[in-house]
Amino acid sequence: MNKKTLCLYFQVHQPVRLRKYHFFDLGKSHDYYDDFANRTITRKVAKRCYLPANQMMLELIQKYGKNFKVSFSISGLALEQFEKYAPEVIESFKALAKTGCVEFLAETYSHSLASLVDEKEFNLQVKQHADLIKKLFDYTPVTFRNTELVYSDKIGEMVARMGYKTMLTEGAKHVLGWKSPDFVYTNSLNPKLKLLLKNFRLSDDIAFRFSDKSWGEWPLTAEKYAGWLAESVKNEDLINLFMDYETLGEHQDVSTGIFAFMANLPQQVFATSAFEFLTPAEAAAKHQPVAPLNVPFAISWADEERDLTAWLGNELQLEAFEELYKVRDKVKAVNDPALNYDYCCLQASDHFYYMCTKLFSDGAVHKYFTPYDSPYEAFINYMNVLSDFVARVDEKYDNKEKKAVKSSVPVEAPVKKTVVPKASAEKNMKEGKKAVSRTRKK
Repeated sequence: MNKKTLCLYFQVHQPVRLRKYHFFDLGKSHDYYDDFANRTITRKVAKRCYLPANQMMLELIQKYGKNFKVSFSISGLALEQFEKYAPEVIESFKALAKTGCVEFLAETYSHSLASLVDEKEFNLQVKQHADLIKKLFDYTPVTFRNTELVYSDKIGEMVARMGYKTMLTEGAKHVLGWKSPDFVYTNSLNPKLKLLLKNFRLSDDIAFRFSDKSWGEWPLTAEKYAGWLAESVKNEDLINLFMDYETLGEHQDVSTGIFAFMANLPQQVFATSAFEFLTPAEAAAKHQPVAPLNVPFAISWADEERDLTAWLGNELQLEAFEELYKVRDKVKAVNDPALNYDYCCLQASDHFYYMCTKLFSDGAVHKYFTPYDSPYEAFINYMNVLSDFVARVDEKYDNKEKKAVKSSVPVEAPVKKTVVPKASAEKNMKEGKKAVSRTRKK
């Protein structure tokens, strides 16, 4: 029997959070980060999610061997904070890497939206991230997952130019129309890039609805869910379940039964005899694309619209985003380590997400994640930090320009005096006297 594919992927990210930075701090303090909050949150989520979830994944691999596969994309900022505040999380991911049943995906180092505005910065961050994955896990990523599954035809073409053969994105209804997300597609500009699309209904049943007691399908059991999976792919090739790793234990508390559900899911899936677990790279290699996917305008996995409005949907967000990338060339010209680090942290998409002014169900999701009392407070705090950062960049850039101008000004060479030998001087004097005498005789 030709089994269908079940692709299980998790996003892992923690931003470097900003401290309360007031207007009167500008020019006086360049300490932008809330180290206490960053440490506390990283440690808390490690205890609730990363460590127990990684242990569960390791036990599933030990139980089922090569039959169970899982994949992760872990942002560079998250990895930095794990190394700093929770190194045991790094070790637990290393243990998973050694099994050979885990694929680590490439992404932007700072979980940024650089792909929308700056290809150079985008390429730089992707390479920086891939280098860190290689260093930590001895693994070279071959599949790409952009921040929050942001994708368009143009972005896909850029990813293909970087050499990646497979990319993940959202199975957005307004893009697919009547088509199913449960097939492999290709980039419309470069067919060499294969696309795996998230099945958002089945993914969100776990990520968002699992503990919702008002949901008609609550409580969700692994047996019931495995039946849904089997029913969904009678005529399709694969199901891609993409979600935040923090779903396990953080967004869905352990008391909801989420860990027991996930631990029991592979057994129930194998009982249906319909599926095999594969990584994204393996899934793309196994299945032939059915058609190109035309995505002229960027999509994502956020909110009902599945577009960019979670980050760039109002004037506050657009202004902050524009000012941030306006200074990019100067930052790179200065090439100061401290400024480079700050620029990396300030690009995290979370800062713009906190400025979102959406209402209703989407607004509730945004409110859950933000550390600010309002989107306007998030905007003011970010712009205060950004203003100080830009002033530092301008100062360094101007100083560098002045030094460059000064060093390029040619120094006037001293006038050399021609020293005439004494014999030649006497000879010239005699010749001169004879010429004057001849002139007088005439």
